[in-house]
Amino acid sequence: MVKAVFATETLALGINMPARTVVLEKLSKWNGEGHVAISPGEYTQLTGRAGRRGIDIEGNAVILWGNELDSTSVGGLASTRTYPLKSSFKPTYNMSINLISQFGSDKARTSLESSLAQFQADKAVVGLAKQIRKNESARDSLFIEAKCDKGDFIEYSQLRGQIKKLESDSKRSKRKRAEIDDEIASIRKRMKNHICHSCPDRENHSRFAERALRLQREIDGLTERINSRTNVIAKRFDRIKIILDKFGYIDNDQITKPGKMLAKIYGETDLLIAESIRADLFSNLSATDLVAVISSCIYESRNDEAAKIPRGEIQTALSGISKIYGRIHSAETDLNLEPMRAPDFGFCWASHKWASGNSLTSVLKGNDLTVGDFVRSMKQIIDLLRQLRVAAPHLQSVIDQALTKVDRGVIAYAGAAL
Repeated sequence: MVKAVFATETLALGINMPARTVVLEKLSKWNGEGHVAISPGEYTQLTGRAGRRGIDIEGNAVILWGNELDSTSVGGLASTRTYPLKSSFKPTYNMSINLISQFGSDKARTSLESSLAQFQADKAVVGLAKQIRKNESARDSLFIEAKCDKGDFIEYSQLRGQIKKLESDSKRSKRKRAEIDDEIASIRKRMKNHICHSCPDRENHSRFAERALRLQREIDGLTERINSRTNVIAKRFDRIKIILDKFGYIDNDQITKPGKMLAKIYGETDLLIAESIRADLFSNLSATDLVAVISSCIYESRNDEAAKIPRGEIQTALSGISKIYGRIHSAETDLNLEPMRAPDFGFCWASHKWASGNSLTSVLKGNDLTVGDFVRSMKQIIDLLRQLRVAAPHLQSVIDQALTKVDRGVIAYAGAAL
């Protein structure tokens, strides 16, 4: 019988191995971008394996003490029994192509509007709309209080507001002080000539008007937040469509030949990979070089250290990938679309060494890679190679060689174990 099993936080969430006692070294996990606190649901999933059915009366969960450990937070994790489901769904280039191919643009857009992610975004809008109605009611009351028999006091108050803004901005503005002073003097003159300037109750009216205008600015800000959340999923789909059309993957809502190729590539960098295939960046690569190059499309470094890159054709291909990413990033930025993550060269050296036949010990020597991270990244490379085999048949021979070179040893064993 196995006395103890050690697993990384990522692996521990996926294995099903009941035990008498579960020990948590820390209450955080790697989410692909950084270490974040585990959720109550993940805590329950980890500690729920404590206690073997039919053997143990109860199971024990032990959390190692540390200086950064907050007992209140631990109690909250252990006592939470309801876990809100939050959708992280968002359309990708590949998904959009496949939806358009299956249903057409209109039906695909309607389907996305019915997603859980959109429902949750719309639900958040309800609270904002309620605050807007509350602010509008208060604003209207203040408008009544600011009403003046002599004329439009809101207009007069706006002039006062312009002066305050100019005086505040003058400290940071690059404009010449004389220009700002002249503009302020001009507005003061307009104020003195305004019909409301002679009102005996001018200061009271101004106070009410300024509060009303402040509420109006809050209303405008809340309205903008609502607009940014309303139909956010469908809007992302619309922007993705524009890029797909610009890059030649659709034409009048018809899937082009490149579009059919993109439909077979899944992942965060789907469009980058498809564009790299179209640019013929992979055709002149050896099997080992191909492994190193495509690793840039799946890997995410945990630090900012400069990547070590093998010389030769690999550097040429990676330079081409970087240029393609620049074009995609520019197109996304122009449309206010959340940009695709950049290619990461941090795994090129390790993956190239493994594909060249080096041992696991040799590959991991001198870097911060753990065995778990290495195996996970190599499995992702294998998955991408299999996708490329279908999407780019002209690369089949070199891909088959690459698969043979990387799917060996601990990598092959990990696949068999799964």
